[in-house]
Amino acid sequence: MTWPKIDVVQAAGAPLADLTFVITGTLSGLQREAAEDALRALGAKVSGSVSKKTTFLVVGADAGSKLAKAQSLGVRILDEAALQKILETRLPPDPV
Repeated sequence: MTWPKIDVVQAAGAPLADLTFVITGTLSGLQREAAEDALRALGAKVSGSVSKKTTFLVVGADAGSKLAKAQSLGVRILDEAALQKILETRLPPDPV
């Protein structure tokens, strides 16, 4: 049995629409799954791997190879405090 492809459409006006986040390392204040769900609820795409399409890498304790790859690709790195601010304000981070 095959299922038809379902296209996911972002809600118009979602504050994090068109942004892709990857989370790496251990988050101290939030479960990873809860953080991913919260980002998705704001319209963000959450990926498990870093690529040139990644907008932000959220780094917790003991970050590994994803951090090195993000740095080599020029992906913006956010700490857990920046993630908390995004979730509280429902706004993307300030431009650098």
